Amino acid sequence: MRIFTIMNAKITDGLNFFSKLSVGRMWNGVKVVSSFYVSKLTKKPVQWGFPISVTVEPTTSCNLRCPECPSGKREFTRPTGMLKNDFFQNTIDELAKKVAYLIFYFQGEPYLNPKFLDMVNYASKKGIYTATSTNAHYLNDANAKKTIESGLDRLIISIDGTTQETYEQYRIGGDLKKVLEGAENIIRWKKELKSKTPHVIFQFLVVKPNQHQLEEVKLLAKKIGVDEVRFKTAQIYDHENGSPLLPTIDKYARYKKQENGTYGIKNQMMNHCWRLWHSTVITWDGLVVPCCFDKDATHQLGDLKKTSFAALWKSPEYTNFRAAVLRSRSEIDICKNCTEGTQVWA
Repeated sequence: MRIFTIMNAKITDGLNFFSKLSVGRMWNGVKVVSSFYVSKLTKKPVQWGFPISVTVEPTTSCNLRCPECPSGKREFTRPTGMLKNDFFQNTIDELAKKVAYLIFYFQGEPYLNPKFLDMVNYASKKGIYTATSTNAHYLNDANAKKTIESGLDRLIISIDGTTQETYEQYRIGGDLKKVLEGAENIIRWKKELKSKTPHVIFQFLVVKPNQHQLEEVKLLAKKIGVDEVRFKTAQIYDHENGSPLLPTIDKYARYKKQENGTYGIKNQMMNHCWRLWHSTVITWDGLVVPCCFDKDATHQLGDLKKTSFAALWKSPEYTNFRAAVLRSRSEIDICKNCTEGTQVWA
């Protein structure tokens, strides 16, 4: 029965996304996909469309101290701040007719930005599919209700343990009780407001301290009424010599032990990257970077405070970065710890 419930939730979520695909967005998607494959074949960067998916960063601030997160470790070299609502609206006004999927997270905890849900609501009214990821410590009753009313389409809740003892080994400073209460608040308000959105996902970052609780989190999700559970492999910065966080279950490990005794990433480094054609990341202060692996914004491809997105997307800087990926992706620092397909469906 639970399998059918999950499938129905996924189908509902999928239909919701496709209902937002206007003719303009679908035609843009065709152009983006076509230009990506032409670029792969010719080894020359071609870009005919605009991004299908855009990530915006509500803030770099976070209440937790997770050990493999720049926000948690307080190790950013770039400034910490909050995305301004007027800047966000101007950016979305330029992109709304092309963008189908808007992700409200990069670094930091989105709910710390007091205007976060107002921004979600603005994008929702433009007919864009909206998603965010949260540690759920701020999903009190009022915020849960406002989340439903904002029109948010997908809510990912990070839950990396089913007991406080396990949870706090990675989510340092976190309170599992608050996370579960937040999830319950969301589910209750969905029912009270008779809303089909957001599609609620428990995301479980699999590390060695919590890998024994994979089945338990499924039961917990079922009890609360969460739509889906996803297991995510952990990105570990200093993985070469091993780490106490590395899971021993191979299915959930990004890295494998090599013949020389060190650990390396599993996937083969291919000289192309779909992300560089279909998506982009905008930091809270308007910088545009290639993807979510550039956490410290070291590869700045432009500044939206100084130029339009249209000019930036097809600028020499963006073109040169795509060319570098097609030429030798292994030479780009942010690509060296990247894996595609880092989530495993439960």
